[in-house]
Amino acid sequence: MKTLTALFAAALVGLSATAQARDLGPDEALRLRDAGTIRPFDDLNAAAIALHPGATVAETELEEEYGRHIYQVELRDPQGLQWDLELDARTAQVLRDHQDD
Repeated sequence: MKTLTALFAAALVGLSATAQARDLGPDEALRLRDAGTIRPFDDLNAAAIALHPGATVAETELEEEYGRHIYQVELRDPQGLQWDLELDARTAQVLRDHQDD
């Protein structure tokens, strides 16, 4: 019974975390950038590429998680490896950087 309760609690925590993330559309992202709430997208992309010189941006996404704007960047490096990064969109601080399988 304790195992079932623990699994149920873990599932609720996972659902709660998922519900807290919200994808932002292009219009809202531009509004936040123009208001100075988040860094310009060129700055965020440059911060990501600085970690993987020669890489190119394949895809980007802006989310709001728990009131914080997270810029997600997918890079492809010169060797063809894919990297997924998350940056704080306000400060450009790298929060996550890992190679995608």
